[in-house]
Amino acid sequence: MKDYLELAERAWQGQLDLAFEHHPVHAAYDGATEIEDGLLVLKGIACIYVIDTGDGLVMLDAGSKLDIERTFTEVRAWRPDTPLQLVVFSHHHVDHVFATAPFTREAAERGWKPPEVVAHELTSAHFDRYKHTNGWNTAINRRQFAIHAPNFFWPDEYRYPDTTYGRQMTRKVGELTFELNYARGETDDHTWTWIPERKAVMPGDLFIWALPNAGNPQKVQRYVSDWASALRDMAARKPELLLPGHGFPIFGAERVHEALTETAAVLDAIEDQVVAGMNRGLSLDEIYHSVEIPPLTRPYLQPIYDDAHFLIRMIWRRYGGWWDGEYDNLLPAPKAQLAQAWIDLAGGVDAVVRRAEEELADNPAVAAHLIEAAYHAHPEDPGVHTTRAKIYRERAARQTASMARNIFNHAALSSDAGLRDLASADKTDPTRA
Repeated sequence: MKDYLELAERAWQGQLDLAFEHHPVHAAYDGATEIEDGLLVLKGIACIYVIDTGDGLVMLDAGSKLDIERTFTEVRAWRPDTPLQLVVFSHHHVDHVFATAPFTREAAERGWKPPEVVAHELTSAHFDRYKHTNGWNTAINRRQFAIHAPNFFWPDEYRYPDTTYGRQMTRKVGELTFELNYARGETDDHTWTWIPERKAVMPGDLFIWALPNAGNPQKVQRYVSDWASALRDMAARKPELLLPGHGFPIFGAERVHEALTETAAVLDAIEDQVVAGMNRGLSLDEIYHSVEIPPLTRPYLQPIYDDAHFLIRMIWRRYGGWWDGEYDNLLPAPKAQLAQAWIDLAGGVDAVVRRAEEELADNPAVAAHLIEAAYHAHPEDPGVHTTRAKIYRERAARQTASMARNIFNHAALSSDAGLRDLASADKTDPTRA
């Protein structure tokens, strides 16, 4: 692995390219690093932490399918003969739950007790949901990560927890105490772990070295104000080591306090404005375009994964439901029918496509609205798709948030193929698409 501790310091100083080369969600590093005595970190898509308690190992989060074998190899190179006793899933997302299988097999072979997996009581229901909506999750993640691979499928088998809890659970393993605390944030089954003997907190994806992923446009409900409260609860423990779900560790009480509380303040500032607008009876459009996003200048608050404006819509959905307050959207006409009416008023599809190209330089959002109308009215027009691909590539190039960038790139790739959406067009396996 690259010098992980050096990278952590450079990240804090704002000296790393976190948008691309060291993106906390997209960047993975080979190898593993012992960042403190008895504390090993592996960085795949997410982080995996393994702690030697003096009487067995504890793993905090268990990585993705890509991490299964390498995690076992690295841990056994570090601690060849120490059993893995406990695994804590911070939540159900698939980049945090897969690297336990080799340790379970090893335990059977060596006559050890198998590792116990602990998670919040809602985690199993989310694994069930993933199975129930496997095709949907395949599609939305192809868009979110711009995966142009028809053979990509969402996982359909999971390691369910052996033990679950509701609000809090404390487990003593060897010399260390693991206090598991429930919170809602990126998910409604989140666990953050406090280890008092080490003054260390592992927040899971409640801290990811980026603006919190609190607005993901394709995923289930996130909880912005609860997220902020959880971060403040962590700060109240006065931790001196922060072990994030993605990205680099943060050392020192002052730095950790700053990272947790300033992230909480940004979340509260956005939610407070949205709720104030809702309490005035404003529409989503009025609120969306009036919220002032706080300055996101800290290295750990860059909008490099989620876009801050996505949070506005997520907050609206939580408190206001699906209707955006626009009366024509309550019982709308079919998109194609409405688009054709606008095309006819504009004097034909060619005029709309030309205007979309003209708007691209200064008003790319308007250009996107126009080209979508052109597509829905004339979905097989090659000229529409050529311009549509151009518009979304340009929009993607202007995005700092990788989530928005990837979705726009997915739209461009789709029009390259003469389609609106590659994820919904994949028919290679009708049982899973």
